[in-house]
Amino acid sequence: MIENTNSPFGSVITAMVTPFQTDYSLDLKATEGIINHLIATGSQSLVVNGTTGESPTLEEPEQKELFVFAKEKAGGKAKIIAGVGTNSTAKTIKYTHVAEQAGADGLLVVVPYYNKPSQAGLIKHFQEIAKNTSLPIIIYNIPGRTGINMTVDTTLELIDTCKNIIALKDSTGSVEQAADIAAKVTSKKFWIYSGDDPLTLPFLSIGGAGVVSVASHLVGTKIKAMLDHYFKGDYDQARKIHYEYLPFFKGIFAAPNPTCIKYALAKVGLCQETLRLPLVPLASAEKAKLEATMKSITIDTPKTALVV
Repeated sequence: MIENTNSPFGSVITAMVTPFQTDYSLDLKATEGIINHLIATGSQSLVVNGTTGESPTLEEPEQKELFVFAKEKAGGKAKIIAGVGTNSTAKTIKYTHVAEQAGADGLLVVVPYYNKPSQAGLIKHFQEIAKNTSLPIIIYNIPGRTGINMTVDTTLELIDTCKNIIALKDSTGSVEQAADIAAKVTSKKFWIYSGDDPLTLPFLSIGGAGVVSVASHLVGTKIKAMLDHYFKGDYDQARKIHYEYLPFFKGIFAAPNPTCIKYALAKVGLCQETLRLPLVPLASAEKAKLEATMKSITIDTPKTALVV
């Protein structure tokens, strides 16, 4: 059975956006501002080049630049987890080496998408990646984006055969599946994270270590407080925060991620809402609904707005 605490990546991991300028180039000034803001508001690790960072639209040189930049600007105050997963095992291994050279502290590797491998194929894919890197790996199961579910048995076999696979980001939406994994894991060095903000508290109840969050861009202090209350046994206070912020947790996924969170960040001056196609900005009605949700809660306002 797994334990909740002592993960090397902490309890609050933010899946960080990639800010773009209006000409769609990387906005490193805004990136630095967001990194500083996230560290100041409770994020202990940052995922760079994940889905929330629009990884499918980033070129390899841009990914490397972001890994190096984030590592430098975090300055050891937060760990940098490089999103390197693709649907090609060889390419993923190549990107793990890029991340290693950039100084990343860990890797996020998603289940291969679109080509829909068998469970045996998933096992071989992750085993090949694991043996080609010394970095700790978070495996990422998100059937809604990949088209396949990594089963409990597959996950357990990977934990048993790959010592540097140390965590799971679970975006299946199934607390039952996560609980089944948690109950059967024998390693004391494996942790499960909710990959969905609305399910963070339920995941803690089955042994989760925390969340790989999108909402933490703007309510990180509240998420950290919720987790701290839970780990101290103050479940009522944890539930109180969960209920208060649940509309925001759900609201930022009302449109394809990261369109909502980028608009929310633009509203507080942390970056432009610029997205790379095929993602497009929110419609007026969607913006109004999200703004109303934001006004109903306390937002972590940045010390300095970078965009006006």
